[in-house]
Amino acid sequence: MIIKTTMKHLIIKDIINSELAVSTENGEKVFKLIDSYLQKKEKVELDFVGISIMITAFLNAAIGKLYGKKEYTPDFLNEYLKLKNVELEDRSLFKDVIQRAKEYFANKEDFEKNSNNAIYGND
Repeated sequence: MIIKTTMKHLIIKDIINSELAVSTENGEKVFKLIDSYLQKKEKVELDFVGISIMITAFLNAAIGKLYGKKEYTPDFLNEYLKLKNVELEDRSLFKDVIQRAKEYFANKEDFEKNSNNAIYGND
């Protein structure tokens, strides 16, 4: 017996009502929607068709935060989260955001301490 799971197709431009994926507020909207489906173990395809500008602030809020949720392992996210219509020049943004999120959430306390030390000169 083959069980076919449906994949939720989310068009980012429609969710944020913009061609510009630049704000953390819009990233948060996307995160909440993705999270609602992943909680139910539903696969999600993020479609970036029509997005003309995308920055890491948006991606950190939309995707990076997923790596901070204990129930989502990187393997789970690789299986349940797919990307579509990402411009070639934007692919490196995803890699950077995911790598930094993994590092940050793997050792959040040390990361924040080191950041504060760098910014404020505290030890």
